[in-house]
Amino acid sequence: MIPVRGFEGRTVAVFGLARTGLTAARALIAGGAEVALWDEKPATRAAAEAEGFTLTDLSTADWSQFAALMLSPGVPLTHPAPHWTVERARAAGVEILGDVELFARAVNAAPEHKRPKIVAITGTNGKSTTTALIAHICAQAGRDTRMGGNIGVGVLGLEDMHGGAVYVLELSSYQLDLTTSLHPDVSIILNISPDHLERHGGMEGYVAAKRRILANQGKGDTAVIGVDDPWGQRICTEITAANRRTIVPISASKAMGRGIYALQGMLYDATGERAVEVADLTRARSLPGRHNWQNAAAAYAAAKGLGIAAEEAAEHLMTFPGLAHRMETVGALGRVRFVNDSKATNTDAARQAMSSYPKFYWIAGGQPKTGGIEALADLFPRIEKAYLIGEGAPLFARTLAGKAPVQECGTMSAAVAAAYADAAASGQDAVVLLSPAAASFDQFADFEERGEAFRAAVARLAAAPLAANKGAA
Repeated sequence: MIPVRGFEGRTVAVFGLARTGLTAARALIAGGAEVALWDEKPATRAAAEAEGFTLTDLSTADWSQFAALMLSPGVPLTHPAPHWTVERARAAGVEILGDVELFARAVNAAPEHKRPKIVAITGTNGKSTTTALIAHICAQAGRDTRMGGNIGVGVLGLEDMHGGAVYVLELSSYQLDLTTSLHPDVSIILNISPDHLERHGGMEGYVAAKRRILANQGKGDTAVIGVDDPWGQRICTEITAANRRTIVPISASKAMGRGIYALQGMLYDATGERAVEVADLTRARSLPGRHNWQNAAAAYAAAKGLGIAAEEAAEHLMTFPGLAHRMETVGALGRVRFVNDSKATNTDAARQAMSSYPKFYWIAGGQPKTGGIEALADLFPRIEKAYLIGEGAPLFARTLAGKAPVQECGTMSAAVAAAYADAAASGQDAVVLLSPAAASFDQFADFEERGEAFRAAVARLAAAPLAANKGAA
């Protein structure tokens, strides 16, 4: 844990008691603060009480007693409307912070010799894979590496810092909205496409949140920018004009006179006098497809920014084991393979998985994003049949009507069972693909829980024949 100091003897309100909120509460207490915890969900409050926390109903509290509000990233800050805790805090002149900002202040307050290196990764898609890939390279290179943020452990739950440590942090736009003083040694914006627009008031607000990852960089720092989309191109052009740091453009679709790029699976480093072949990514089994080539380019650039030798960074790219919930094969029954791509919470991410298979049985649905799945229409001919779950099922069914067979299943368990029955009956090699193209919050705590529900449903199918055979014996 990283103790958060600066609030000794004062009370910090903490709203949102899932992983981020409780981790922040522990870190604040470890630094000498008092905390006033609250959540609107009774089950979440009960879990906090079971851990020994005392709750304070923030809706009736005296906000003048609070030094700050620690707001969980899932709580609306500005759009579609500020949450009532945000309005109370602003009315009382109480500072609003996120856990990443608390981490940043802890780092900034540390003596120079104790400050770690920080790699911060954002983007619409590929954040988790790139974060895990960079952490893998750093660990294999002998660095004391801690990975967290929007992946795995909340940032304040990571081991306390020292000067030789490297923190590799995945950061969402929600987290960046609450962050003002983070100073990464390496910042990465992988790509930008429309997402979470309702939370940021439109595309400009979303892009502005992503750009916060660059705000405090200066001489000696590295900014890695994906330039395969117009927003990334614009950001790269604007920060190049500012000329305050080392800027490394990356691409998975075009050769560049300067930067790091991948063409047809070959990774090139053009940061020197000429482009040099770095690695044949078609041989990296855990990095299939053009989207992963962009992730690899970013990870290689980050490793170089940390001072890891180019040859060593390239070597460790090839040994990456892959990431759970991202095009992860979780099992096979006969000729049917089950692929968990629960991390695909929007159409751009789902496209990457759907483009990887000529035909598939598709499990999709959840809390739909703006536009539903209409952007995937060119891939509908690949769908053998769609099995729809959650809140978005009726909308997705209307979009698919007449374009692919559809079954509204409601639950993950029912969808997996139905998809397997149809895939097995085909008598062909088949893929059952969970790539929801929607958020998970209508039925699950997060995409990870959704992916685990898929894995568990597959395991139950695998166990059923065993149980039947045992009964017959």
